[in-house]
Amino acid sequence: MIDIQSVLPHRYPFLMIDRIIEVEQGKWAKGYKNVSHNEWFVAEPLYCMPGMMIVEALAQLGALATMAGENSLGFLSSLKGIEFLDGARPGDKLDLYYEVVRNRRGFVVGKGEATVSGRTIVKAEEIMIYIQGS
Repeated sequence: MIDIQSVLPHRYPFLMIDRIIEVEQGKWAKGYKNVSHNEWFVAEPLYCMPGMMIVEALAQLGALATMAGENSLGFLSSLKGIEFLDGARPGDKLDLYYEVVRNRRGFVVGKGEATVSGRTIVKAEEIMIYIQGS
């Protein structure tokens, strides 16, 4: 089991991943976030996790899939082809998947998908992460 906090510098309330399920270092990662009604970002009028917070969760997962070690630091650099199909509401388990497409000189390009109960809610054609110290 990966200790997320030993790899990512994020802490509550900005850590958007609860657990890593599987990872093939440098290739892909699967994880999840349990969305609670106590989350700071769950508010009226939508009462769900904002789509960009889900994209941030995918980016954090991508950094975990590619970071070389504790001395590395990942930065979300760019997004392309983001599609918001639905939201994650309190009580939902947000399943996350990030797949590395290419990794050159610390710039990692991958694609991601977030689902709730097997239903895709966010698709990302391209999430670029810059890994400093890799």
